[in-house]
Amino acid sequence: MAELYSSDHYPHEGEHPREQILSRIKSVTVPQPSDAGEVRPRILIIYTGGTIGMIENATTGSLEAFDFETLIDNVPKIKRLDFNIDSFQFEIPLDSSAMNPSHWQDIAYVIECFYHDYDGFVVLHGTDTMAYTASALSFMLENLRKPVVITGSQLPIGEVRTDGEENLITALQVAAARREDGTPMLREVAILFENYLWRGNRASKYSADNFNAFKSSNFPRLAKIGMGIQFREDVLWTPEEDAPLKVHYGMDTNVMYLSIFPGITTTMIRHAFNTPGLKGVVMKTFGAGNAPNNKEFIDAVREAIDRGLVIVNISQCGNGSVMPHRYETGSALYKAGVVSGHDLTSEAALTKLMFLFGQKYDRQEVMKLMEQPLVGEMAKSSRIASRLLV
Repeated sequence: MAELYSSDHYPHEGEHPREQILSRIKSVTVPQPSDAGEVRPRILIIYTGGTIGMIENATTGSLEAFDFETLIDNVPKIKRLDFNIDSFQFEIPLDSSAMNPSHWQDIAYVIECFYHDYDGFVVLHGTDTMAYTASALSFMLENLRKPVVITGSQLPIGEVRTDGEENLITALQVAAARREDGTPMLREVAILFENYLWRGNRASKYSADNFNAFKSSNFPRLAKIGMGIQFREDVLWTPEEDAPLKVHYGMDTNVMYLSIFPGITTTMIRHAFNTPGLKGVVMKTFGAGNAPNNKEFIDAVREAIDRGLVIVNISQCGNGSVMPHRYETGSALYKAGVVSGHDLTSEAALTKLMFLFGQKYDRQEVMKLMEQPLVGEMAKSSRIASRLLV
């Protein structure tokens, strides 16, 4: 059915050696002499592509990617920041619709290679799959203790009226922010868009037109961005262990979505569940986790689970949580062996399944971990979620 992006074979021998990547890192700012005892933040920008780095073709009118140096030339104010900023560019800038787990591995590998050389990382990325990348990286980068801020734009940065310039500058400032003790303020993967900083595995793209393109309906923003940047320290992620960064590259894409709708037939459902190689399904149900409770539907679900399929129940609603015991229809799925995804976003649910299967956990362990928060991607209970949103 799909590919297994295995940690056993990444990085590929002879590909992506640190020295090769180092040769492609370029300085954006000119290092300035520091006062005695002063240490300027060092930030690495990882440019993957996306609208932020595109320019209009004068002949066709379509948007085309251009190189990072041209992008920076359109943001002269970046050189006024009191940071030392370097950049790394993908060899071929990507439209985010072309993103796949191999690109997540590339981003994670660059971060791993230079984790001790920089104080923070800013990833420039297209908006369409940004939430998938943010969610995947949050699982892949275990014990992350530095900021990884993902941003982009709705309009190319070369446009007269663009959101790209502000997003890039603010993302750099967030990545450089420090606590009083000198440690990073942000120690997780986050999405920065206009005046919102979201936890990466809690956000979804909800608008193709607005500058505020992302929303996190089940978790509050990590910072209020206006005249200044005010972090909400009570909701920032705090790693539990003082352990070194560990990058997990394995991602298994033998998973899929199944969205329930009025009139869906058992034949359709069985056909989806019988996809060759399929290991996991994120089933999008109504409201608080409800679906048809007729015998044919429940039998099809139970049979798939008995064959070894992991089925995770999430709500089609952007706000709210699956409550498997609230209604009879949701309870029937739970009794059939469906796992509750609680308040996971669809992007986090799918990438978490990819990640867990990619680590070669057995089916029972995958089911167990899908119901437990690993890096703040889900609430332990609906009560906690509602209290945080106040």
